[in-house]
Amino acid sequence: MTLKECKKEEKADREFQKKFKFEESINVLTQMMVDPAATEKRGGGKNLPLRRGEILDVIQFTNQEQILCRNSKRRYGYVPRAVLLHL
Repeated sequence: MTLKECKKEEKADREFQKKFKFEESINVLTQMMVDPAATEKRGGGKNLPLRRGEILDVIQFTNQEQILCRNSKRRYGYVPRAVLLHL
């Protein structure tokens, strides 16, 4: 990984921590897959855009309806639990 990519990732992580008021260090708890039968969603606000079959890193289990996740493009947001499958 180049220095430029490293700094870009650090900046994205700081923005995430500020936007979601996440004060802990960012640790991946597990990975989950978006259900291939689910409808794709654009996201917006604090919701993560969804693509069928995409693998997401789980950052925090927030409540019964949503999970805080990160996608492969290092974008963060909430994802409904109903559309996620365990790997």
